This record gives sequence, C-alpha cells and structure tokens, in this order.
Amino acid sequence: MKIKHVAFLLVFALTSQPLLGAGESFHEHVIDTSGKKLRADANYHIIPAVPFTICGFVSCFTGGGLALGGIDDESCPLDVVVEKADEGLPLRFLPFNTKKGVIRVSTDLNIFFSDADERCPHHSTVWRLGHFDASTGQTYVTTGGVVGSPNQHTIQNWFQIHKYEDAYKLVYCPPVCPSCHHSCEDVGVFVDGHRRMHLALSDDPFKVKFKEA
Repeated sequence: MKIKHVAFLLVFALTSQPLLGAGESFHEHVIDTSGKKLRADANYHIIPAVPFTICGFVSCFTGGGLALGGIDDESCPLDVVVEKADEGLPLRFLPFNTKKGVIRVSTDLNIFFSDADERCPHHSTVWRLGHFDASTGQTYVTTGGVVGSPNQHTIQNWFQIHKYEDAYKLVYCPPVCPSCHHSCEDVGVFVDGHRRMHLALSDDPFKVKFKEA
C-alpha cells in the first residue's frame, strides 16, 4: 500500500509540472501563403488578404503590398505606405527572442524593409510608431527605428502579428517592456487627401497575409 501511495504522488508531481518549453510553444506559428512557417531569415511581402479599391474624383486604384513613402517622398524618415496594385518591398521579421528562427502569433517582434532606401540613407528601415499628427488625427507607422533593446526609448519599435479571421493583422501592443506605458491598437490603412495610403493606428485593422519574396 505504501509503495502504491508513493507511486501516485510521483505521477501527480510529474503531471502537475509544466512541460519544458510549453510556454514557448503556446503561440501558434504564422503561416505564409504557401503554407510554410514564417522565418526570421527569409524575406516576405505583406499583402492585403482581401483586395480593396480606393476611388477619387478621376480614377480608382487597387491597394497592394507595403513600401516606403510619405507626404512628399522626400522628408526623412519615410513612412510605411500601401503600394498601388503592387506587392511592394520585401520585409523581414525579427522576434524578441532572436534564438527562435520562426515567427509566432501575438509575440513581440521588429519589422524592417530588407533594403535601404537611397532617399533616406542615414535612416534605418525598421518600423516604429510615429508621433500623433494633429492635422490628420492619425498616428502613422514610420521608419527610423532600432532593432532589439526594449526600453522606454525603443518601445515604439515593437509590433505583433495576430490571427484575424482567416488571415492576420498587425498590432501595436508591446508587452516586451513591462515597465513602459503604451497603447494597444490595431494597425490599419489611412488614406490622406492626396490618396496616399498610410499604415496608421486604427479601429479597422488591415487584414493581411505574408508571401515569401
């Protein structure tokens, strides 16, 4: 009887302990358009999961992938914008835990365009959240951020990919710095008066998918 009691306690102790790495595997992998896991060492295009069209007084155009641009395409750093009917520029994703070679949903990561832009050679292509623009009432996603080093000065550089219906959405909600104050909002598309499509914080998320470049 004593042996059975000890065996029961041993089994209970083992089954009640969390499995090693269970917390790391809790978040599912982000999957690209070919069904493969998103990797930190590969280039991707972020493209609309659902085609959308913007119309002006003269013509209409279809939104495509992401690229670098701005109000005049000259002021640095450049913003993250939606291209017209094009896959846009290739990007990379770098998770907070750089030892992990795959990207998981709802985890902190840096996003950056793979190639530098000759218009702003002294600014990085790492995404960051810009300042609130009172003239448009928008907070744009811009560039000029840094990779890694989460703290109160770099908290604007961290984004997440969340599952959204049958696709994904981009989110600014970085718990990577527990002592930092930040908002939690979706990233959507704002069309300015010149019909330029900017990534900005929004209540209407930009539904996206990821295509390997």
